[in-house]
Amino acid sequence: MTKTILLATTAILLTAGTAAAQTPPSSPAAPAADAAQQGVLVFTPDFFADQRPNTALDMVGRVPGFSVQDGDGSRGFEGAVGNILINGSRPASKNDTGSSVLSRTLVAQVERIELIRGGAPGIDMQGYAVVVNVITRSQASTEQILTANMAFFEGGTDRGFGQYQFTRRNGDRVWGFTLADGVAINDSSGVGRVIRRDANGAVIRDEGYYDDQTGGGQAARVNFADAFMGGKIDLTARIDRNDYSQFSLQDGPTILRDNRYAEKGTSGEVGAVFTRPMGAGLSSETRFIREWSEEDGASTSRTTVAGVAGSEQRFESIEEASETILRSLLRWERSPSVTLEAGGEIAYNMLEVDQAFTDGGVNIPLPSDQIMVEETRGELFGKATWRVRPDLNVEGGLRLEASTITQSGDADQEKSFYFAKPRLQLTWTPRPQNQLRFRFERDIGQLDFGDFAAGADLEDEQVFGGNVNLEPEERWISELTYERRFLGDGILSIGYRHDEIIGVIDRLPLPMGLSAVGNIGDGTLDQLAVNFVLPLDWTGFSGGQFLFRNTWNETAVTDPTSREERPISGVRPSQPIFALSQDITSWKINWAVTYIESLRQFNYAPDQVSGFAGSDYFEANIEYKPTPTLAIRAQVNVWNDFQGERTVFADRSPARPVAFTELRPSDPRTFWQIRVRKTF
Repeated sequence: MTKTILLATTAILLTAGTAAAQTPPSSPAAPAADAAQQGVLVFTPDFFADQRPNTALDMVGRVPGFSVQDGDGSRGFEGAVGNILINGSRPASKNDTGSSVLSRTLVAQVERIELIRGGAPGIDMQGYAVVVNVITRSQASTEQILTANMAFFEGGTDRGFGQYQFTRRNGDRVWGFTLADGVAINDSSGVGRVIRRDANGAVIRDEGYYDDQTGGGQAARVNFADAFMGGKIDLTARIDRNDYSQFSLQDGPTILRDNRYAEKGTSGEVGAVFTRPMGAGLSSETRFIREWSEEDGASTSRTTVAGVAGSEQRFESIEEASETILRSLLRWERSPSVTLEAGGEIAYNMLEVDQAFTDGGVNIPLPSDQIMVEETRGELFGKATWRVRPDLNVEGGLRLEASTITQSGDADQEKSFYFAKPRLQLTWTPRPQNQLRFRFERDIGQLDFGDFAAGADLEDEQVFGGNVNLEPEERWISELTYERRFLGDGILSIGYRHDEIIGVIDRLPLPMGLSAVGNIGDGTLDQLAVNFVLPLDWTGFSGGQFLFRNTWNETAVTDPTSREERPISGVRPSQPIFALSQDITSWKINWAVTYIESLRQFNYAPDQVSGFAGSDYFEANIEYKPTPTLAIRAQVNVWNDFQGERTVFADRSPARPVAFTELRPSDPRTFWQIRVRKTF
């Protein structure tokens, strides 16, 4: 199956994201001293007035030192959701993300935004060191947001997409709906060459390269919230359909290599959360989430030589998946400084896959190409947040997880797992502008059920088997972060993290020249994260800011084929980002320029090492807000230095002699985007 790579993005249905260049405003925050000492910074609407935001998401995108995260989408609820709360809780479903809710909430409905660093009584941090809690007003209103977008690609296919959001509020009752049409955007597509050299460096292939994609989807969501049985209930439901296709062509004087991939599917969800006070400081929260999806996909590869078409390779897949979650907890705010929480979660997950691989019409069986995977999981958890002193916060907890994974079809087996997952976080704020955070935690990764089944990447000549023996990856995480705020909105944050990883999930060899995702042994991750924001008013550059952000990753694991130490697949060693922005209040505009100096990402398989390297990525945007209800934004992305790379080995001996190397330099298409957003 062809991969989407680099900074490739999809215009996600029903969500709205902030631009990479978006940086905090240059007017100073003025939180109360005691709140700041406790690690909570409060931002009222007047703090954002100079930036003329339209939605609550615009406001959150300008909170100094905060970056929106909507969760990783993994199975379960605990630890899989984002870092945005609305009135102290998260949305009713995982896919109705915090940023999605804020994108349909107008600025007039926001009372204040709380930036919570390191934890606070009554706040469920869900493993994040920093979260925002958006407090909304309850006055009656009708809100409408209409967004229209166009993307124009140099030498590619132009795209148009948009959405309409309606919300009606009246006291505790809030209801609304969203209609959206989205598209897929890949900013690494372009024109280039494929140059293959043998082990001696002689060129054995030099062909032109061209790729493009199209597709997207339509979605509808409804939301309803109201007082119910002495508490509050939030309901949401979504249905969507999507289709996507892409192709790549390699051509020479007498040859044409044609690789294509297409998929279509439908998905939906329902979610409900019921919260209720139960006495002095005691409250309950119960959630139910049900998600499902159906998807059909096919990839093909065919080579034509001197006008004669060769045999076609074809990989087809039909998938059905679902997840059902029931979660309940009790939260006791014992005092202003102590909160206790206990609860449980049960979940059922299912993936059924039917796949077929043919070469010239001849079926080639693959390990686990027809399989059904089911998981039943239960979890008990307890948490405590203790404000020991105004400047010291302690958060501790323990989760006990038990799960059983059953496989049927090509492989019939059952495995059970039991894990204890302790967590400790200390937050020390000796002065309002200085904070030190320490985290120690055992984390258990959620398996990707797709890794149990077969797969293919025909463009890179890879066919994969499934792995029925896959087990969850375990991590012991130690993390220390120092944060310093200065000049109002200036921030310097430095964090170091070390992971001891048990059962690293990566590529391992299978018989018949195949490979699969599996546990290849123990490994480590060392990470240094730096976030630096410098307001520039003091230089005379009014409303300006400079930003630098990077995460350096160093990973290590023993390769199961070469028996030598190497990095872990899919982890970028570095991706430094520089940004300069300015708000010009008198002109009602703001602009930003972002520069990514370099990035690399590689995957390590038994037969080849493949990945990409890129540098000199530019993004520039400008937004004009002539009225409080109208915003016009233009953006351009330029990337002229990108290269795919492959090293293919002749055999699987520990020495792994090189059969050939392949470089795929290309010039990704420059693309422009225009967004018009009108609020009513």
